[in-house]
Amino acid sequence: MEHRSSMPVKMVDISEKREVVRIARAEGFIRLKKETIEAIKSGNVPKGDVLTTANIAGILAVKKTPEIIPMCHPIPITSVSIDFELSDEGIKAICTVKSVGKTGVEMEALTGVSVALLTIWDMVKALEKDETGNYPHTAIEYIRVVEKVKRSTNF
Repeated sequence: MEHRSSMPVKMVDISEKREVVRIARAEGFIRLKKETIEAIKSGNVPKGDVLTTANIAGILAVKKTPEIIPMCHPIPITSVSIDFELSDEGIKAICTVKSVGKTGVEMEALTGVSVALLTIWDMVKALEKDETGNYPHTAIEYIRVVEKVKRSTNF
């Protein structure tokens, strides 16, 4: 089935918008085996330091968001933080992005948390595989924006 759109593809024009402080927080969860969580905590993952690598990958992803999401404006990123909460079921990643600009940073926060979770999966996949080479337990879940803030730059 062929799909043709009669709508033109273009970026939203933000020229007339004023610059304000923009903050977005996104989170997601990766479900892992308890043994994998223990290996992460004890530093016994063959590929190395899982959370440090995921942190760096997530920050880089935030900065590269306009390169991989076609209609996303390139914006000045003023701050990125990625935090992790470990439980017996897996790891929650929380990505907070700040900017002073004309458009929001929720796509950057979603991209950062997604890539952080994908990096965790890549780092631990040898520990997560079953005897057939599949991942019956591993899942990335609940990626969402949990907060979006817009406030004046007049402090």
